[in-house]
Amino acid sequence: MSSKTWLITGAARGLGAQITRAALAAGDNVVATARSVEAARGAFAAHTDRLLIQPLDVTDPAGPQAVVDAAIARFGAIDVLVNNAGYGQLGIFEESSDEDVKRQFDTNVFGLARMTRAVLPAMRSRRSGHIINISSIAGVVGFDLCTLYGMSKFAVEGFSVNLARDLGPLGIHVTVVEPGYFRTDFLDASSARFAGNPIDDYAEVRSRTEAAYREYNHQQPGDPAKLGPAIVQLASTKTPPLHLLLGSDAVEVVRKGMTERLAEIQAWESLSVSTDHDDVA
Repeated sequence: MSSKTWLITGAARGLGAQITRAALAAGDNVVATARSVEAARGAFAAHTDRLLIQPLDVTDPAGPQAVVDAAIARFGAIDVLVNNAGYGQLGIFEESSDEDVKRQFDTNVFGLARMTRAVLPAMRSRRSGHIINISSIAGVVGFDLCTLYGMSKFAVEGFSVNLARDLGPLGIHVTVVEPGYFRTDFLDASSARFAGNPIDDYAEVRSRTEAAYREYNHQQPGDPAKLGPAIVQLASTKTPPLHLLLGSDAVEVVRKGMTERLAEIQAWESLSVSTDHDDVA
């Protein structure tokens, strides 16, 4: 089997670094991007000619195309794009600023879309490729203090499922990956951000939930070292799924959420269908 070329954003740490290591271990080529090239170099002990590290801030409009050009110049093609770069803006919506909203979307949604747009011409010309968008269970169900992050990940879900319809006829696959809680630095101050502008009415839920998140940090059930090989297996599948949950907690939480949604649909079905024209059978 011929080797693949991966382009992975946010590869200096966390899940992105684990996916990069797994792809290299599988014998594939990897273009690993990070805002800090030095941090990315420090993350990978084995530097082979199959690894190309490139600087990238996905909020830079020109950045994605420069990375794609470098990847194709080095390896000739891009087979797998992993849109992993992002962070979590946590907190109460009303306590969050407009700037918090813009920053969250510019990274998690618009940056992902920019990177995808830059890769697509090369994939279209070959009528092949796989775009893997790292979402979250927070893009499927709601969580406390998660409005902004959840908004962004719900947007990633919507983008992915509709993009798949655009690209399916061209032989390009799209998968949106929905991890549960993995034992990374996601809840560290270096990754997660909490809203300011405290409002007294939210004090109790804010303090309780922030404390719970901090206590859960580095106690999460998901093993990042196992996620990387799972993504490599996903990319080697001839007919990959549109959605992929990762983690037993993800399966449990999303199944519960979908069961509740189905019950709600059934409970309100008579009102839902009452808005049809009378001539609809």
